Amino acid sequence: MFYLLSLLVLALLVGSIFLAPLRSKVWVAFGFVAIAAIAVAAPSIGVLAGAEDIVLAREIPSMLGMGSLSIDPLSAIFLLIIAIAGVATMLYSHGYVGHYLTKKSSAHISLHYTALATLILSMMLVVMADGGFLFLFAWELMTIASFILILFDAERAEVLRAALSYLIMMHVGFIFLVAGFAGLESISNDTSFAALAHCFGQGKNLAIFILFLLGFGMKAGIFPMHVWLPEAHPAAPSHISAIMSGVMIKTGVYGILRVVSHMSAPEQIHVVGVIILAIGVVTGLWGVILAAMQNDVKRLLAYSSIENIGVIFIGLGIATLANASGNTAIMTLALCGALMHTINHSLFKSLLFFGAGNIYSQMHTTHLDRFGGVAKHMPVTAILFLLATMAICALPPLNGFVGEFLIYIGMLGSVRDGINTLYAAGGLMALALIGGIVVLAFTKLYSTVFLGSPRHHHVAESEEVDNLRIAAMAIPALGIVAIGLFPQYALRMIERVVGTLGGSQSALIVSGLTSTLWKISLTAILLIIIIALLYTIKHRAQRSRTISQGPTWGCGFTSPNIHMQYTGESFSEGLQSIATSLTQNTVEGRAVGKSEIFPSSHNYNVRHKDKIDRLLAEWWVELLRIINKRMMSLRTGRINNYILFALLFLIAIVILSLFNLI
Repeated sequence: MFYLLSLLVLALLVGSIFLAPLRSKVWVAFGFVAIAAIAVAAPSIGVLAGAEDIVLAREIPSMLGMGSLSIDPLSAIFLLIIAIAGVATMLYSHGYVGHYLTKKSSAHISLHYTALATLILSMMLVVMADGGFLFLFAWELMTIASFILILFDAERAEVLRAALSYLIMMHVGFIFLVAGFAGLESISNDTSFAALAHCFGQGKNLAIFILFLLGFGMKAGIFPMHVWLPEAHPAAPSHISAIMSGVMIKTGVYGILRVVSHMSAPEQIHVVGVIILAIGVVTGLWGVILAAMQNDVKRLLAYSSIENIGVIFIGLGIATLANASGNTAIMTLALCGALMHTINHSLFKSLLFFGAGNIYSQMHTTHLDRFGGVAKHMPVTAILFLLATMAICALPPLNGFVGEFLIYIGMLGSVRDGINTLYAAGGLMALALIGGIVVLAFTKLYSTVFLGSPRHHHVAESEEVDNLRIAAMAIPALGIVAIGLFPQYALRMIERVVGTLGGSQSALIVSGLTSTLWKISLTAILLIIIIALLYTIKHRAQRSRTISQGPTWGCGFTSPNIHMQYTGESFSEGLQSIATSLTQNTVEGRAVGKSEIFPSSHNYNVRHKDKIDRLLAEWWVELLRIINKRMMSLRTGRINNYILFALLFLIAIVILSLFNLI
C-alpha cells in the first residue's frame, strides 16, 4: 500500500508540473514542497517539545522484511533542516531558473522542478525510514534526483563529467550500505537500525560499522571520498548546490549518528571514536586548506563544506570518546556542538550559495578575479553574504560561533579532566588551525568579490536581484541571527535529541548549559548595542565636518589602475607555498617575470585541483572506456548474432535457476 501511494504521489507530482504553464511550474513544485514541509515540521516540533515519538506507517513490506516510517527526536531535527532549506531553495529557484525559461525547453524545466521536489521529499523519507529496503529505496531516490539536478546544463562537457563522477561514487557508497544492511540481516535477522543494538551488543562486528561509515561517508564527503563535491557544486545550479551542500550531505552525518547511537561496548565505542575524530581532523584540515587556495567562488564553497563536515566529525569523535570513558558531561557538550554546527552549516552555507547564484546570474562567471566592487551594485546581496561569511568564520554574535564554542569547551573540559587528553588536545589544535584558515579563505572570497574596484564591465552593469530571491536568502539569514543572539532557545531544540542519544543525565547537563548560553546571548546583545551607539556618535560627529574623498594610496605608483589589486591567487600565495604538495595546478597564460620592469599585458590563471581527485577519478574513466569498447564490439549489425545473445542469456537463466543461484 505504501509503495502504491508513493507511486501515486510521484505520478501526481510529475503530471502536475509537466502540465502546468511554463511560469507556473515553480509554484506547483513549491506547493508540493510547502505542504510536505508543514506536514513534517508540525509533528517534528511536537516531538522536540516533549511529545512521544510518532509512527507514521507500520509494517511496510519489502524484500528485506518489514519497514516503518517514524519521527523520533533525531529525525525531527533533520526534518526541520530539510523543511526550512527546501522551502528557501524552491523560493530562490523562481528567480534563478527564470533566466533559463527562454533558453531551455518546457520539458527540461519540468524535469528540473520534478527532480528538485523529489530530492526534498526523498530526504524526508531517508530520515524517517527505520532502515532496510525502505531506507535504501529513499536513499537511491535521493541520489537519482540529485544526479538529474546536476545535469541542468548538460550541454557543457564539465557538467556531464561531474554528474557522471557523482553518480558512480554515490553508487559505490550505495554498495557499501547494501553490504552493511546485508551483514546486519545475517547477524540479527533484521535490517532495521534498532537491530544494530543486538549486532554491536557483544562488542564485535566492527566491520559492520566500517561498511556503514564508508557508505554514509561517501555522501557526507569525508576524506578521501570528498572529491565529488568540488566537481558537482560548480556544475550544478546555485540553488541545487545550496541544498546539496547545506542539507543533502548531512544525511550522511545522520546515518553515522544512527549507527553509533546503538553501540554499547566501551572498547568498541573507543575505537569508533578514534576513527571518527581522525577522519574529522583530516577532512577539516584538507578541506579548509584547499578552500583557501581556490580561485572559483563555488569551488571554494564546496571545499568549505568538506571542512565543515570535518568540524562536525571532530565534535562527534570527542563525544564518542567521552561516551566510551563514561564522561557524560564532555559527551553532552561535544554532541551538542556537533548537532548545533549541523544546523548552523545548513543555514550559512545555503545563504552563501544563494549569494554565489546572485552574482553568477548577473555576471555569468564564478571566477574570483572577474569581480571586484560588487557591493556597490548589489548592496543587499553584499550585506547578506557578509552575514554568512562572518557566521562561517565563527565570529560572534552569529550562529557559527555557538556550535564551535560548545565543541571547544567540550575538548577543553576533556583536557582539564585528564580524559582522552591526547585526542582532545589534537582536536583542539586541529579546530584552531581550521578556524584560522577559514578566516583567510573567506576574507579572500568576500574582499575579492565585493570590495575594491570592478575588474570587468559586467560588474558595472550588474544590479540587485529580484525580491523573491532576497526573501529566500532572508530565511537562512534570520536563522543565523536568531541562533547567534538566542543560542539558549536553539539548545532547547536539540535537548531532547541529546537526551535520547546520551541518556537522562545528558538532558540535565543540557539544562545546566542554558545558563552559560544566556550569558553569551546577553554579551552578544550588549555588543550590538555598543556598536550601534558608536556608529550613532560617529555619524553625528561627522555631520558638521566636511569629508573629502581621494584615491587609495597607490604604493608609489603614479597611475594605479584596477589591475593593481589583490587577486584571489595573490591573497593566499603564502598558504599555497606551504600546501603545494596537496594540489595539481593547471596554469593558463604566463605570470609576470622578475626581469620585466615595465610588464606588458598578461593573462594568468591558476586552477588548484585536488590530487586525491586524480587518484580516485582516473580509474573509473579508464574502466568506462574499456566497458564501452567491449560493448561496442557486440554491435555487429547481424540479426543472427543478436538472437544468439538472447538465447545464451536464457540458457544462463535456466542454469542459474537449476542451482538455486537466482
